[in-house]
Amino acid sequence: MLKKQLIMEKALELFSEQGFEATSVQQITERCGISKGAFYLSFKTKDELMISMVDYYLQQFIIDIDRVVKCVPNKETMLVEFYKSIFQAFREHSASSRVFLNEKAFIVKKELFDKVTAYEAEMSKSIIYMLEQLYGDTLHHTKYDVMYCIKGFMKSYAELFIFSDMPLDLEQLAQSLAEKTDIIARHTTIPFITEEFVSLIAKPYEKEITKDTLLQLMEQNMDHTEDSIEKESLELLKQQVEKTTYSRAIIKGLIENLRPDPAYNWIAYVSAKYFHI
Repeated sequence: MLKKQLIMEKALELFSEQGFEATSVQQITERCGISKGAFYLSFKTKDELMISMVDYYLQQFIIDIDRVVKCVPNKETMLVEFYKSIFQAFREHSASSRVFLNEKAFIVKKELFDKVTAYEAEMSKSIIYMLEQLYGDTLHHTKYDVMYCIKGFMKSYAELFIFSDMPLDLEQLAQSLAEKTDIIARHTTIPFITEEFVSLIAKPYEKEITKDTLLQLMEQNMDHTEDSIEKESLELLKQQVEKTTYSRAIIKGLIENLRPDPAYNWIAYVSAKYFHI
């Protein structure tokens, strides 16, 4: 396990047990079995650790959504698979969700607020893409309203997984919400949420994936990568960012080489957006 991943997992245990503010770096290092020096090589402060944790879980969430809306071949099951993926993630990360939702310290940090809002914008784009694949032009005037309804379902029903230990039938829930979503999509006629409205909300937080940003992210990943097909693919992709010479098909193949390993899911996702794949 990578040192950063170990620190995040053990810190989450402590935050769950006694809260963010009450947990010291010393306690985290003792739980991890590492020195304070080793901690500060990975994270400059406890706040940076917390932001990295939120980053990690939101990245996995966005990757799961993107995979469903772009890789499920059967449109008839796409909504069901979408909701199953969403609530499976809430089930798996219920402990971290409880920590983040219960800590007032997280809410007042502007950097964290901006980060969460940026991921929210990414999620909205994926949902709109899914609706366009499912309903085409028939949803042209109301797709942003339907997108907000889907996000409302996600947030409302997520509470069942985050704050309840009751056994829940994930398949039945997914089918129920897919049915509700389809009814709303097919019968909504009065639009309220517009594309301009969504853009206005997201605009202050959306950041373009620049060449320098992607190169920095790639270099960070290379520091922790042993010789492998993933490292070779990452090095070749880095060369393409600096000077594109390969065809679109080859670049897509290099990105696909990274996807199977969870450690490279995010760099694959960001690279695909950068190269418009």
